[in-house]
Amino acid sequence: MTTMTTIDLDTKRYGRLLAKALPAVIKTDDENNRMLSIIEDLMAKGEDSLTPEEDALLELLIDLSHDFEEKHYPLPSIPPHQMVAFLLEQRELKPSALWTLLGSKGRVSEILSGKRAISKDQAKKLATFFHVGADLFI
Repeated sequence: MTTMTTIDLDTKRYGRLLAKALPAVIKTDDENNRMLSIIEDLMAKGEDSLTPEEDALLELLIDLSHDFEEKHYPLPSIPPHQMVAFLLEQRELKPSALWTLLGSKGRVSEILSGKRAISKDQAKKLATFFHVGADLFI
């Protein structure tokens, strides 16, 4: 869950956005799909184009959807090296894409084979590279 720093929001503008989106604790897939649609619309505007009110709404909706999905669709526990291999496969990348990121061909090979653990620093780098949470690699 992310936290937002205190920002002066236009309460009327934010109120109108809330009235339109009607955010609430998500209990069904249909509700989650509706929230995801609003999230996608906001993200399509581009991060730099969002008003502070839209940014606050986006953060709220992401948190609501994340909470629903964690509760209803928990990720199975996968060993970190298998997660790296899975993400490479999903993005149609070869292990060589990680050589520079993790230091060397040998190190990447050791990580993918499970012979070498992923350090916290490497987990952060992998998280940034794959746009996922670092906890997937620890």
